[in-house]
Amino acid sequence: MDMDAFVIMPRMRIALGADHAGVALKESIKSLLDERGDTYTDFGTSGADPVDYPDYAIKVAREVASGAYDRGLLFCGSGIGMAIAANKIPGIRAASVVDEVSTRLSREHNDANVLALGERLTPPDQAGKLVEVFLDTPFAGGRHDRRVAKIAQLDAHPSHAE
Repeated sequence: MDMDAFVIMPRMRIALGADHAGVALKESIKSLLDERGDTYTDFGTSGADPVDYPDYAIKVAREVASGAYDRGLLFCGSGIGMAIAANKIPGIRAASVVDEVSTRLSREHNDANVLALGERLTPPDQAGKLVEVFLDTPFAGGRHDRRVAKIAQLDAHPSHAE
């Protein structure tokens, strides 16, 4: 077997965050990331005491936007609030998804860099599949490049929205 045919791909650096309603799902996903050999940092929270989800969404989004991390994974009750808050940070394209098709398309068409999942909506086994699709699906580029570029322009100049 030709050893030159094998290319070792570096694993991604992943930023994790959750509010109190997403802690259990985040912990489940950490096990999956360990199995995959992915590198991650958990930005909290770690308990059941109520916290405000925007605080954790912003931490993760800023880390991803800075380039310190390749992707972010956020967990709350529905995934929706986390995605809304993360998308306020320039450079972030957060997607709240519930199935494999929307997860794959978020990467292929939108170059999503943050995935937001809801513990109340997504069982751990399904969440694991969605995370793997999110991490393993490349951006398709091509005609999607100009669309993602338009989103980036809005980050730089929000008043230019038509």
